[in-house]
Amino acid sequence: MITARYHREIPQRYRLEAAKCSSCGEISFPPRIVCAKCKAKTFEKVTLSDVGTLQTFTIIRVASDKFSKETPFAIGIIELENGVKLTAQIADVEPEELTVGKKVRLTFRKIQEDGKAGILCYGYKAVVI
Repeated sequence: MITARYHREIPQRYRLEAAKCSSCGEISFPPRIVCAKCKAKTFEKVTLSDVGTLQTFTIIRVASDKFSKETPFAIGIIELENGVKLTAQIADVEPEELTVGKKVRLTFRKIQEDGKAGILCYGYKAVVI
């Protein structure tokens, strides 16, 4: 069983920490052991911006049991200000109001309750600004 403490100790999940290659400057999120661009193995820690642009999105109308009460909801690819792209649920907006190119901010939110014990899992969702 994955514990709540384990998830709290993942820096990239809770603090948007990425790795910047010391050789070529490529930023990897989540951090990698080997740079995908130049194959170097030395990195410096960087904190990503929480502001980005919605690149594309889809509307989920039929979801798994864990998310069925939230439908319809949007999932999108967000490009942060430093070029890193990530996928996140888009919250606090009607799906019909979304358009590609909207500015969004990542916010820390409850994602789901896990298992019968009801362990709360947190992560980032995007909200339109």
